[in-house]
Amino acid sequence: MTGASRGIGSAVAQAFARQGDRVAVHHRDSADLAAGVLAGLPGSGHLVVQADLADPAAVRQMVDQACAELDGLDVLVNNAGIYRAHPITEVSYEQWQAAWQATLGVNLVGAANVTWCAVRHMIPRGGGRIVNVSSSGAFRGEPRQPAYGASKAGLNAFGQSLARSLAPHGIAVATVAPGFVDTEMAAGQLGGPRGDDIRAQSPFGRVASPAEIAAAVLYLASPQAEWASGAVLDLNGASYLRT
Repeated sequence: MTGASRGIGSAVAQAFARQGDRVAVHHRDSADLAAGVLAGLPGSGHLVVQADLADPAAVRQMVDQACAELDGLDVLVNNAGIYRAHPITEVSYEQWQAAWQATLGVNLVGAANVTWCAVRHMIPRGGGRIVNVSSSGAFRGEPRQPAYGASKAGLNAFGQSLARSLAPHGIAVATVAPGFVDTEMAAGQLGGPRGDDIRAQSPFGRVASPAEIAAAVLYLASPQAEWASGAVLDLNGASYLRT
């Protein structure tokens, strides 16, 4: 589970641990938060792993460590992500390049590298599950964070490509695309002047909880969800509908 030290990642780690699974809690530079998540997980045999997902060598070492200490790997959840503002009319060319390189390096290329490494451990076990955490921003656009929107659109296509190529190996790949979720990443917007407007986007008048996203991830990682391979599941409370 990448990006598991807070928000959706922490909730997903909790959900897997509650059903008796052993979990590797990944973080980049949030050791204290990851330790707190680890301490709160029910069961035993969990661990914390660290890596900058923009560093391919660190990614491979992290995945290998997780597999060694968990005695194998059955499920990968690609959740880690960078979300930083860089509106095209307000940043310098250098800032623009840096934002794209950093965002794609973690959200898309980093997830691709984690997946490559994880698949090498899943195939000998006869299969597995991969669940990618995307965003409704991949469909509706992210005007102030265009690299984020593009990275999540790429993650959707990546997941569907792998769903086709990995099915013969017994590996199903699916994606969840949340709208706004009540996490630290969204706190600035939800607590600011736009907060009420954001909540009003859904006819339920609220945003998702991390636990609601975790429940969908848990299902897509289950043995019963093989036929959902290739799906991109919208989780936005009818705030954005697409055809």
